[in-house]
Amino acid sequence: MIVEDSAVVRRLLAHIVSRDPRLAVVAAVETAEEALTEVHRVQPDVISMDIRLPGMDGLEAIGRIMAERPTPIVVIADAVEDKSLAISLNALRVGALSVVEKPVGLGNAQYETVAGTICTQLFIMSQVPVIRRRTLGLRPLPRRGSIADLAEPLAAPSVVGIAASTGGPPALARVLGALPAGYPLPVLVVQHMGAPFMEGFAAWLDGLVPLTVRLAVSDEIPRAGHVYVAPGDRHLALGPQGGVLKVTGEPPVGGQRPSANVLFTSLAEVLGARAVGVLLTGMGEDGAAGLAALRRAGGYTVTEDESTAVVYGMPAAAVRMGGSRVSLPIELVGPRLARLGGGAP
Repeated sequence: MIVEDSAVVRRLLAHIVSRDPRLAVVAAVETAEEALTEVHRVQPDVISMDIRLPGMDGLEAIGRIMAERPTPIVVIADAVEDKSLAISLNALRVGALSVVEKPVGLGNAQYETVAGTICTQLFIMSQVPVIRRRTLGLRPLPRRGSIADLAEPLAAPSVVGIAASTGGPPALARVLGALPAGYPLPVLVVQHMGAPFMEGFAAWLDGLVPLTVRLAVSDEIPRAGHVYVAPGDRHLALGPQGGVLKVTGEPPVGGQRPSANVLFTSLAEVLGARAVGVLLTGMGEDGAAGLAALRRAGGYTVTEDESTAVVYGMPAAAVRMGGSRVSLPIELVGPRLARLGGGAP
């Protein structure tokens, strides 16, 4: 189902979707009120959602849909910077799964690229099982591993690496929001997201969490209390001797650039037992092999538990490969990192 108030964009989206044999348009509406009615009638597998709508806005519509008939939602962003993007990213906090660029005109050189991205995201997200928004209160610790797995690292950590994909932005906001402004470790982040969104994504996170968040720059020395986000379509790694960041355009790994495997493998090779690796929600297996390498090197590795992961793909793969020392629900990941950094338990 397409939800878009602009008749021109609505027709363009319908045209783009109709060309893809994996997808079919079952409804195309211009208001959130219509969407709330149609979602029960046509029961779509996935929804393309505009945020700026007349009457009820897209944010409220997403919240209502996730409460009444949970359905995968892809936000079509009308801008990739500043306030408009922040509104779109906030949609992820109320239940949307992904954000993509609004389609460009048929005569634009980027038309086919943008159209392909839209269709791919709609198809992928249509496969994600979603449920009514969970209550995020504290729950008993899932019984994964042994008491030894919950012990402190053998060496004092000097860097934290975190990776996420589908459902990652709100999960990252939750984890980083639990860390104090004076957190004594630098944090390196890989988030799978379209390249045009990454600068705005870093700015969005920076406005939400106590730490300073910005895009990583090659050859920069990572500082405590700062979060360094992999730029769009670039790998992020820790350089030799652990002194500087490396941002590279080397080929994708497992179809991903930035790749969580690249980040975690560099932490394993450079820091070993002095690194912490965290793998959050996401589809696929990126990060699983790298997290396993980090654990073998003595690093402290954490995966998000299935009970809170929007998509338990990447964390599950890490568990299967033996890369997870401890599995935690999302509300306990931040406090664990705070404790590892010397903060209050």
